[in-house]
Amino acid sequence: MLVLGAWFVLTVSGLDTLQLQVVTAFLATPLNSVLTGLLCAAMAYHSYLGVQVVIEDYVHSPRLCWFSLMVSRAAHLAVGILCVYYVYQIGFGG
Repeated sequence: MLVLGAWFVLTVSGLDTLQLQVVTAFLATPLNSVLTGLLCAAMAYHSYLGVQVVIEDYVHSPRLCWFSLMVSRAAHLAVGILCVYYVYQIGFGG
């Protein structure tokens, strides 16, 4: 994630502007689209791991802990899948 994050920051900071047309052209490049999708997936997973630790540390009821972990897992999975899906939709024009 460190390498993908550094790549993303350096690449996006090199863009002239962050207007829709420029970002769409950036994502239209297959390499940029694939790397951005991988970054989205890695960020969603990293976020899930962080939230999991917080839930396990601070939720003391076993049932509520289990339920909270399942909700967190479902939410992070949905956000990750949607992010990757829309990045690829923009990137590959589908």
